[in-house]
Amino acid sequence: MPTLQYLLRARGHTVTVDGVFGAQTGDAVRACQRAKGLPDNGVVCAETWQALIMKVGPGAVGNAVRGVQHEFRPGSAPDGVYGPATESAVRAFQSSVGLPADGVVDAPTWQALVCGSVGSLQQAA
Repeated sequence: MPTLQYLLRARGHTVTVDGVFGAQTGDAVRACQRAKGLPDNGVVCAETWQALIMKVGPGAVGNAVRGVQHEFRPGSAPDGVYGPATESAVRAFQSSVGLPADGVVDAPTWQALVCGSVGSLQQAA
């Protein structure tokens, strides 16, 4: 849940990152869906994830990076800076799931991070 909230923040929505899918998060999801021309039902389906994710890699900063870092270190406070430690973790993860270990968190890498599989975010695009 925090990863979703970090991505909503990265897309300009005001959301508290608390791990709870409450009214504030639901409202932000629906606003994102409306902005992207999706049905605004508040359900975070593959199309909604596709609208939320953004490519991040070495040198990036911000809430999308915090979302990536949260996936690797749940419970710790991510700093939002895509530095060498984050890149190393991403490359190792990509290699472990059969993705090109380029250190860039693109749609297939996000898919594997948030859903544990590769493919359906790409298909939703």
